[in-house]
Amino acid sequence: MAQFTVNPTRFDPYKNFKFRLQWDGRVIAGISRVSGLRRTTEVIEHREGGDPSTSRKSPGRTEYEPITIERGVSHDPEFERWANKVHNFGAVPGEEVSLKDFRKDLLLELYNEAGQVVLAYKIFRAWPSEFEALPDLDANASSVAFQRLVLQNEGWERDYDVPEPAEPNYNEPK
Repeated sequence: MAQFTVNPTRFDPYKNFKFRLQWDGRVIAGISRVSGLRRTTEVIEHREGGDPSTSRKSPGRTEYEPITIERGVSHDPEFERWANKVHNFGAVPGEEVSLKDFRKDLLLELYNEAGQVVLAYKIFRAWPSEFEALPDLDANASSVAFQRLVLQNEGWERDYDVPEPAEPNYNEPK
């Protein structure tokens, strides 16, 4: 069975370095890393008294792992604005959390080498549980300073409305 139905001559799986993350209907600038989408379903073992000495297994609760996103420090305040909705240090007591809008749905898109969307995942009811405004600073290093958000979420699903695109062949004569 072919892994790619529209592009049957494609052999290589998609790469992990072209992607975009959106929230509030817009692409968030500068995202350079998104951790994997992982879920774990608890295994419940049980047996009846008359069963053989082996256990039966059935699914229990499903947990969705937090998602970590990183980007280079810039003047764009989006990470900090969202983190402040969960806890705003300077707020009036009792108003530190914006209960109305601290959760967001996200869209994570993966692109092929030609810049075409090949997969998309919808992430539901995410909110920042950790925010790193500045990393450790080191006068002897020469690297990019990254901000980091750790997002709790209540699940994700693949957007099956995103079809496999027909990939262009730039080497074909026109």
